[in-house]
Amino acid sequence: MHKKKLPSIETLRNRLRYDPETGELFWLPRDASLCKTERVCESWNKRFGNKQAGGIHSSGYFRISLFDRMFRAHRVAWAIHHGAWPTDQIDHINGEPGDNRMVNLREVTNHENRKNQKLPCNNTSGVVGVVWYKARAKWRARINVDGKFIHLGYFDSIEDAAAARAKAEIKYGFHENHGR
Repeated sequence: MHKKKLPSIETLRNRLRYDPETGELFWLPRDASLCKTERVCESWNKRFGNKQAGGIHSSGYFRISLFDRMFRAHRVAWAIHHGAWPTDQIDHINGEPGDNRMVNLREVTNHENRKNQKLPCNNTSGVVGVVWYKARAKWRARINVDGKFIHLGYFDSIEDAAAARAKAEIKYGFHENHGR
């Protein structure tokens, strides 16, 4: 499969301004060299120049259309700020996909990113990796490490199961925000 070439950092910086404090991207006014005609440039600048770029997708991520392609804003922000496109994934440390402040972004592997996930929407216990196990009438705790589930035990109380899970998260290097 052929991957499309990413726009250069210079191209990004000629078209967008990134504010690392707010996480917002803004369209820069275009000069005549970037437009077919001066009139097109004037019209574009009036409509978009110095205005926030992109929009929020149903996934919660901001996306930006560049060169007939959609890009996630956090990846564009990273590229502009660091002078290179990320080679792997960008994690939103606080779990908010629309928060693109640089202090909230970090480049991670898929493996690392999975260690900083929100509480799944179908979780019924309120604790990641802890479920009521009806067959034993106990709370079961487990953790997924490198795609393999590790059984942590059965517990009489949810507090004990949650404590076992928290201990395992520390042992296996999960991010402190995991399961928030």
